[in-house]
Amino acid sequence: MAVDASSVTVPRQPGDGDRTSRGPGRDGPLRQLTRSWALLLSLVPLGLLAVAAWYGQYVRPSADEWCFLPYVRDHGISGLTGKFYFRDNGRIANGWLVGLYAEPGVPGHQWFGLVSAVLMLGLLWVVAALVVRAARLTVPRGVPLLVASVTAVVFLLATTNTYKTFFWPAASVSHTVAPVLACAAVIPALLARGPRGRVAALVLAVFAGTFLGTLSEETSVVVLVVLSAVVLFAGQVFAAGVRAHVRRWAIAMAAGVAIGVLLLVTSPGSRRRREKFGAGTSMLAPDSLSASLHQYAHILWAVLSTWQYLGAVAAGLVLGLVARRERAGVLLPCRPFLLVGVGALAFLVSGYLCAVITYPVFGNHLLTTQRTWNDYLLLYVLLLVGTGALLGRAIRRRPAGVPAVVVAAAVISAGACVSLAVPLHTLGHQMHVRAERWDRQDHWLREQSAAGAEVLPYKPLHVGRMLEPFGTKPHGWPASCVADYYHVDRVTRGKRVP
Repeated sequence: MAVDASSVTVPRQPGDGDRTSRGPGRDGPLRQLTRSWALLLSLVPLGLLAVAAWYGQYVRPSADEWCFLPYVRDHGISGLTGKFYFRDNGRIANGWLVGLYAEPGVPGHQWFGLVSAVLMLGLLWVVAALVVRAARLTVPRGVPLLVASVTAVVFLLATTNTYKTFFWPAASVSHTVAPVLACAAVIPALLARGPRGRVAALVLAVFAGTFLGTLSEETSVVVLVVLSAVVLFAGQVFAAGVRAHVRRWAIAMAAGVAIGVLLLVTSPGSRRRREKFGAGTSMLAPDSLSASLHQYAHILWAVLSTWQYLGAVAAGLVLGLVARRERAGVLLPCRPFLLVGVGALAFLVSGYLCAVITYPVFGNHLLTTQRTWNDYLLLYVLLLVGTGALLGRAIRRRPAGVPAVVVAAAVISAGACVSLAVPLHTLGHQMHVRAERWDRQDHWLREQSAAGAEVLPYKPLHVGRMLEPFGTKPHGWPASCVADYYHVDRVTRGKRVP
C-alpha cells in the first residue's frame, strides 16, 4: 500500500514546499538511505513485540478469567455472551470475544498475546499506509510499518502496568484491543472508491460502531468525542471533494456507536452493574465530577511524564521528513495548529469523560486501574505521531539540516523502544516463574479433585498486581469460581504451592 518513491517520477506541484526534491543528486541519496533506515529501524520495535508475544506463553488465568473458564466450559461461548448481557455488564461483543479465548481454556490465554499483537500491529499498519495514500504522499517502503510498530510498542509497553494492558486477556479485550478496532474502523472509508464504495463504507461504519458500542463504554466515549470533532471541523480540515463523505461517514459511525451503547445501557446486565456500584446519576454529582477531575489530573501527569512516548513523536517526524507530496490530498494545506489543537482537545475531553464514567466503579483506585487509561491513550499516541509528522513536513521546507534531524529522530524512536526491553524482560521472568508454579498447583488440584476432595487449598500466585484469587471476602469472588473450575465445593487460602 505504500509507494516506493525511488521508482516513481513525481510531477512537481506548485506550493508543495519540498524544495529539496528538486534535483536527484540532492534528494535521491537521502531517500535511499532513509529507505534502508526504515526497514532496519522497524526491526527494533518488531523485535520487542515479538518478545512480548513470546512471553505470552506464560500467561495463566487470574481474576475474572477464573469465572469465565468454567462458564464457557459448561455453557459455551453463546452462554457467556448471554451471561454478559443479562447478568454482568451488558457488553455483548465483549462477551463474545472473551468466549473466543476462554473456550480453548489455558491455551487460549497463552496464544492471546501473539494473536492480539499481530492483529493490532496489522491494523495499525494498514491504517498508516492508507492515511499516507489518502494524503497523496509518497514514502519509502517500510515507513508505514515503522510508524505502526513504534505506535504499537509505546501503546502496549510504555504503560505503568504492561501486564494488565497487554497480557491480561480480559482487560486487553475491553481496553486495549477495543481502541485499536475503533481506529481500524476507518479502513473501509479510506478504501472507498466511487458512490457504491462510499455507501458500503457508511453501512460498515454503522455495523462497526454498533459492535464497538457493545464492546467498551470507555472506547465508545472516545469514539463519539473524536467523531464530533470530525463533524464540527471537517470544513476547516478536509478538502472540498471529500468533506461531505467524511461528515456522512462520521455521522454513520456515531449512529452505530449510539445504537450499541443504547443496547448496552438498557440491558439487564448493565442495570444490575449500575445498581451494584451506584453508578447511575451519581457520576454526575458535583463531588463525583470533582473527584474524577482530580484523579484524571494525576493520570495525565503520569502519562505526560513518561518519556518513552517521545518515540511516537520521533516516528511521526521521520514520516514527515521523508514524505513527498504527489498532489492535493484529503487534508487542506497549512492547518497544523488546528489539527493538533483539535486532536489535543479531543484527547483531554474524552479522557476526562472516561474518568467520569469509571469513577463510580473504581473510586480513588482509578489512578491504579491503569487498564482503563488505554481507551484514550491510543488517541494520545496517534496525536503524538501526527504532531511529529506535521513538524517533519514543516522542517522539510527548509532543506538545511534535514538529514541530521532524520538521524536524530531515528535514534530517539529506537531508543524509546529499547528502553522498554528491560522492564519487559523483568515482567516476562515474573510471568515464567508464576506459570511454573501455577502449572504445578493446577496438576495437584486436578489430582485431588479427581480423588474426591471437596475442599482444597489454593495459594495465590500474583503477577502484575492482579487479584489472585481471593478478594475482600475469604471465600468470595473469584475464589468461588476457582472452586467451580476444579469441581470442588470451595477453596481455602493455601500457604504454599504443593
